[in-house]
Amino acid sequence: MNGKLKNRWLIALAAVGIHISIGSVYAWSVFTNPLSEQFGWSLSAISMTFSIAIVFLGLSAAFMGHFVEKYGPRISGLVSASFFGAGLIGAGFAVQAESLYLLYFTYGALGGIGLGVGYITPVSTLVKWFPDRRGLATGLAIMGFGFAAMIASPIMASLIDSVGIASTFFILGTAYFVIMFASSLYLERPPEGYMKELQAEKAKSGGDLSQLTANEAVKTKRFWFLWIMLFINVTCGIAILAVASPMGQEIAGLSAAAAATMVGIMGFFNGAGRLAWASISDYIGRPNVYTAFFAIQIAAFFMLPSLTHAIAFQVVLFLIMTCYGGGFASIPAYIGDIFGTKQLGAIHGYILTAWALAGLAGPIIAAQVREITESYAATLYIFGGMFVIALFVSLIIRVDIRRLREAKADQKLAS
Repeated sequence: MNGKLKNRWLIALAAVGIHISIGSVYAWSVFTNPLSEQFGWSLSAISMTFSIAIVFLGLSAAFMGHFVEKYGPRISGLVSASFFGAGLIGAGFAVQAESLYLLYFTYGALGGIGLGVGYITPVSTLVKWFPDRRGLATGLAIMGFGFAAMIASPIMASLIDSVGIASTFFILGTAYFVIMFASSLYLERPPEGYMKELQAEKAKSGGDLSQLTANEAVKTKRFWFLWIMLFINVTCGIAILAVASPMGQEIAGLSAAAAATMVGIMGFFNGAGRLAWASISDYIGRPNVYTAFFAIQIAAFFMLPSLTHAIAFQVVLFLIMTCYGGGFASIPAYIGDIFGTKQLGAIHGYILTAWALAGLAGPIIAAQVREITESYAATLYIFGGMFVIALFVSLIIRVDIRRLREAKADQKLAS
């Protein structure tokens, strides 16, 4: 082993640096009112910028997963920093030019590509550095993504007040580029034979279910089971995020200020759930964690419409948020368990197309059902029903995993 071995906890810190930068996309709503007041653009036209960014996140994660595997985390991290930085700085020029379409291209498309590449790059690397604690490692990085909006929102708001919208984009674009650039330079894959004793021990006790390439993985039923589970978890969670404030006011009688505070606290539970659930998954296993997510959320979504007590309503909502965040954080480790780490970044990228689609589906379902029924109750019951499907899928995938483990054990005995 040549050269000095890097500290894996510093690799994890570098991963958090990238995720805490790109996760600021979740604070997009801070720009909504200032842009509307300055240019008279409609709220839906402004929020389209966020939707475009999430779509490009999913698409670039899917198409660039192979790039991450081929060129390694440092190069792909630098690509991410360049696209995300250029997207934000470009957004400043779009504001100066008073062009909504230029904003869609810069923040939405360029920034979205930076998001997708930046999201999968550190995660696939961490799984390889932490074969002993996959859940904890990926939970740490993805927690950064969840917490980013809490950190970024007040900074963005105060910058907009003091220097204006365009300069805010210039400052953020430069700052995030520097953080992501520095973080990327420390990232690298672990050396060959890293933790080989642990790897040998894991192989003895069954180890990873298989070592598949991304193109082999998408041909398996287990890939699509994971895809469906993530899609349902994200669709319902993202829809709740989109309508939490008006829903809290309608069902639990919260004031506008109390509902706004609740939304901020939801961000905390979204981030904390990522670390907590992913760490728990190291002890009870990924299949058990996903089954728990869906069982909890079936109960939560069917209870919410009748929870008129403000504190009870919020507690259940915060619990849903931990499951929403935990779903993101546990999926990379789950991929490693059943497909191995050979092309984990590429497989993770393919699975994240579920996020891109859910980012569009969730808010649309929530808004349309609300308009038709004039109540949030029907929306919540529909989502509760979707979680029944997800629970069923989480049980089927266990059968598939068990069957493959048995086949693998039989093969070992035969050889």
